[in-house]
Amino acid sequence: MMKKEIIPAIIAKSQEELDRKIARVKGHVKVIQLDVMDGIFVKNSSVDFDFRLPKIGCGFEAHLMVSSPDEWIDRNIGKVDTIIVHIESCTDPDEIVSFVKSRGKKIGFALNPETQVMRVKPYLKKIDQVLVMTVNPGCYGGKFLPKALDKVKELRKLAPRLDIEVDGGMDPKNIRLADDAGANLFVSGSYTVDAEDVRAAVASLKKEVD
Repeated sequence: MMKKEIIPAIIAKSQEELDRKIARVKGHVKVIQLDVMDGIFVKNSSVDFDFRLPKIGCGFEAHLMVSSPDEWIDRNIGKVDTIIVHIESCTDPDEIVSFVKSRGKKIGFALNPETQVMRVKPYLKKIDQVLVMTVNPGCYGGKFLPKALDKVKELRKLAPRLDIEVDGGMDPKNIRLADDAGANLFVSGSYTVDAEDVRAAVASLKKEVD
């Protein structure tokens, strides 16, 4: 049985905002995702400063929506446990995989809604996870794109034991569809991070996939 995790995604413009949002979700989840945006690969910017992360007994993954992932990785690889790079921004995927693994970290590739599974197929045996965007990337609250779940089904057939992550529009209804398609990691931004009661929001998502 694949482990299933609800992973809050944090967008932050400052260390203060980052600290505040981490404090809201800590204790309710095992992994927190940092949404890193450079204002070039996507139109918004987030966590584009020299950030610090607290030691809170929780894993951190960085979802790099940036045009030069190599530079970000060089500067920040020691701060996080998992790095997710958009295949669309990779000039040499093999090199990134080798470098991240050589530093003892996990590596995954992300696919934008229009990018097909064939782009990551050659690397499925070398990486730890694939993230399938189920919204257009770059902000909280994007429109859920159910067609993207076809890629989850395709990936699950190709790699039965791979961690497959979905990101975008994860509310109790859509998370059930993602679970049925074969995803096992579920990234939720505004639904969890902006919830009045974070514990209840996470529990409502967990209930649909357990």
